[in-house]
Amino acid sequence: MISENLSIVLVFILYLLVVMGVGMYFYRRNETISDYVLGGRKLNSWVAALSAQASDMSGWLLMGLPGVAYLSGMSEIWIGVGLAIGTYLNWKFVAERLRRYTEIAKDSITIPVYLENRFRDQSKLLRIVSAFFIMLFFLLYTSSGLVAGGKLFNLVFGVDYTLAVTIGALVIIGYTFLGGFLAVSWTDFIQGSLMFIAIFLIPIMGISQVGGIDATMNAWNSISPDYLNPFTNLDGESLGIMGLASALAWGLGYFGMPHILVRFMAIKSADKVPKARKIATTWVVISLFMAVLVGMVGAVALGAPLDDPEHVFMAMAQGLFPSLIAGLFLAGVLAAIMSTADSQLLVTASAITEDIYALLNKNASQKELLWISRFAVIVVAAIAYYFAIVPGSSVMGLVSYAWAGFGGAFGPVILLSLYWKRMTKMVLLQDCYLVDLW
Repeated sequence: MISENLSIVLVFILYLLVVMGVGMYFYRRNETISDYVLGGRKLNSWVAALSAQASDMSGWLLMGLPGVAYLSGMSEIWIGVGLAIGTYLNWKFVAERLRRYTEIAKDSITIPVYLENRFRDQSKLLRIVSAFFIMLFFLLYTSSGLVAGGKLFNLVFGVDYTLAVTIGALVIIGYTFLGGFLAVSWTDFIQGSLMFIAIFLIPIMGISQVGGIDATMNAWNSISPDYLNPFTNLDGESLGIMGLASALAWGLGYFGMPHILVRFMAIKSADKVPKARKIATTWVVISLFMAVLVGMVGAVALGAPLDDPEHVFMAMAQGLFPSLIAGLFLAGVLAAIMSTADSQLLVTASAITEDIYALLNKNASQKELLWISRFAVIVVAAIAYYFAIVPGSSVMGLVSYAWAGFGGAFGPVILLSLYWKRMTKMVLLQDCYLVDLW
């Protein structure tokens, strides 16, 4: 047991050293604020696609979705379907236009600056209000990632929760502080690849453990005749139109997620978007389906019921694979958590620097803005850390609130800014932001 834990610890340490190394590598490549918060618009199709989707999915892909599938079976597939459709539509209708428009609009490097330039807002109100929403929702969202990381370390190693959150926060701060957007994007690319490998192999090994596909199907039917029915729950009740619509509607939130939108802005050119869209959509469809399969296979492969269904991925990794490989897959859970937290941290820091500080100090040099961004990363992380270590924090409540808030605040705004020439800033403020506040 000690040797197994030691192997897992060594894999975790190696992984954390790799992501810190990425931060060090990109440290000297940041010469301007544009380099730090948008990577100088240098992302290739693969990095843009995988970093966008890895930062989107977070630990929910490896913990939340398998957990609900473990309990309810195939009826949970519709959330994944909604997210897959939302991903495709976001890349199809937003990515290419946003890449072109942000460059045309005075080379805008943040969403608030883009909206200010797009609507020629001399009052700066759009910029300030947009930055406020980003700071409000992402501050809470980032803390939820630290909570998830703390719980992972606590579960796997028995480390004190506060110490675990501290370790995770320091690593994320380290490579984000040093390397900025390029470090975040490349680590998210690595993390997205690791997540994909883990979530692809675990259910396959689980099915083999049960005795093959036929044995697995029989085991599912023994749980409930409706376990494989996507249109009913385990009690045999139909999901209904409203149930399906609610699940599918999750995909609509994508249009307003700043940490995804900045990947569209940072891709090397608009011509790279179609290839990135294919990569991103393929990754999402396969990953979401396999995440549901992880939960369902876990329900019949693990034997004894789990106290917490969200631990099904981790339980299968440790139960089906040698300790070194299990450690790598458990690092995949940490990767999923970090890939979202780092992106949210950087977007929030850029809102403070580019959208607030640069507005107050118009004579600030590029070097000054670069260092203000770095210190903003520390400040935002410190506040998020405070929320994370408060006992009884409602993580899922914060995530749901932030998702709905961003979808309402930025989704309609971004779409209308790209497709409605007659859209005005007053309509935007009244019909979108005020409604979201209400």
